[in-house]
Amino acid sequence: MKAARAVEVAPETGAERAREDGAERAREDGAERAREDGAERALRVQLAAAYRIADHLGWSELIYTHISLRVPGPEHHFLINPYGLRFDEVTASNLVKIGADGKNVAPSRYKANEAGFVIHGAVHDARDDASCVFHTHTLAGMAVSAQAGGLLPVHMYSHNFHGKVGYHEFEGPAMNLGERERLVASLGRHPVLILRNHGLLTVGRTVPEAFLLMWRLERACQIQLAAQVAPLHLPPEEVCAQSARMGDEFLTDRGAVGVGELEFAALERIIDRKDPSYRD
Repeated sequence: MKAARAVEVAPETGAERAREDGAERAREDGAERAREDGAERALRVQLAAAYRIADHLGWSELIYTHISLRVPGPEHHFLINPYGLRFDEVTASNLVKIGADGKNVAPSRYKANEAGFVIHGAVHDARDDASCVFHTHTLAGMAVSAQAGGLLPVHMYSHNFHGKVGYHEFEGPAMNLGERERLVASLGRHPVLILRNHGLLTVGRTVPEAFLLMWRLERACQIQLAAQVAPLHLPPEEVCAQSARMGDEFLTDRGAVGVGELEFAALERIIDRKDPSYRD
């Protein structure tokens, strides 16, 4: 019986190795892009929900004001509403992705509002923790922004912002790029900026955090205006500071949840029942 002939295997060539390495890199790159696309899709849905929630709460102002969200990555891109659409028309897919220059970085039939880029782009660029920037022109917010005393410690909601509010003097509609540096200086490290004679702005590490800060700030402004029909009774400084510390614990359930997570989810359930088209 003859012995089986050994099968000779040709040594792998450099070209074959290069092809295999290239194919492996392509697979890895494809998987990474899929992860990035999935992450961006989730952020788009959440931001679109924020617009619908703002509309549900009566915070929309025709086609004006904006909520923006940074897209993870080194490019400093962020998502913002399509200029010309109402808040109740915003969907995950029609949000506009723009770069540091305010230009679209992905194909879209829409563009961003210039004033929105001036304000939101400045804050996103200046603050690593400003993933979400929420800006409103509500009646109560605009009224308090015009009061000399600004936000007063009228109520425990106001105390959430004790020592945490920046003020920016009015320079006209935010159309001047030169204002960006001054606006960022006015904000500093605060989570809240009251734009004098203009409106309100909050920043958050997440959409729910920026939302809840805006909800409590808006409520504080409403309460302040209602209370000013009579002489105000304001707590002393030490009580306001203590209330602020306790409020911080309350908002996270003593560290059990992220700021705004429960509140945002509760309102998102209403929006899902009302009109889930924001997810499109």
